[in-house]
Amino acid sequence: MRKSLNFLILAFFILFQSLAMAQAPDMSTPKSSTTAFYKWFIHRSSEKHGYALMDKDIYTYVSKPTVDFLRAEYKQNKFAEQAEYFTRVQDYDDQDWLAHIEVHPAVLLDRVAVVPVTLGSTEKKIIIAFLRKQGNVWKITKVVDTEDDK
Repeated sequence: MRKSLNFLILAFFILFQSLAMAQAPDMSTPKSSTTAFYKWFIHRSSEKHGYALMDKDIYTYVSKPTVDFLRAEYKQNKFAEQAEYFTRVQDYDDQDWLAHIEVHPAVLLDRVAVVPVTLGSTEKKIIIAFLRKQGNVWKITKVVDTEDDK
């Protein structure tokens, strides 16, 4: 009886670990981290449950200093009338962008990865994400627009 119970507990633990691993985004490369972030961010934004920047899960994808700085700016209403930081636009088609996230190969410059991202299919937006490795994962530290300032 005791062996059966121990086996059952072990099997449950292995199953639980494998489910947890299956749900965790792949953050092992700059490209996979950037892809995981934009899928999460656009999906999260489309749910209309408040601004994704304020969601604690953003720390999974974006460096803590970047999130903390952006949150402080947001709380001081410095984002009003500006484009959204991670997309560099004010409005976009959630469904089109979710279906059309093209993350290009990263360029590694010392400890920084530079990753071009194309969002959308009709009105494409191209941005550049900068990532730095933190532990075993790559996290976004900065996002810039490829268009000239207007």
